[in-house]
Amino acid sequence: MKKAVALRYKMEYDKAPLLVAKGQGQVAEKIIEIAVKHNIPIHIDPDLALILSKLNLDEEIPPSLYNAVASVIAFVWSIEKRN
Repeated sequence: MKKAVALRYKMEYDKAPLLVAKGQGQVAEKIIEIAVKHNIPIHIDPDLALILSKLNLDEEIPPSLYNAVASVIAFVWSIEKRN
């Protein structure tokens, strides 16, 4: 079953990225739909989504996931620089 998560990271406010949405099936589809509608970059990594989906909403990602999530943030920033 498809899973989706959404992270927020504002360097000025957040100590670490936060999990702000998660779901599977129809909820995952809705998360993706909202991201597309608002031009939010989408990064596909089912393994990372599975791990992140175990966190509570509004929970900071744990230090053990910093490297994995940093690569996603770098991906997003590279897309934003191109636009």
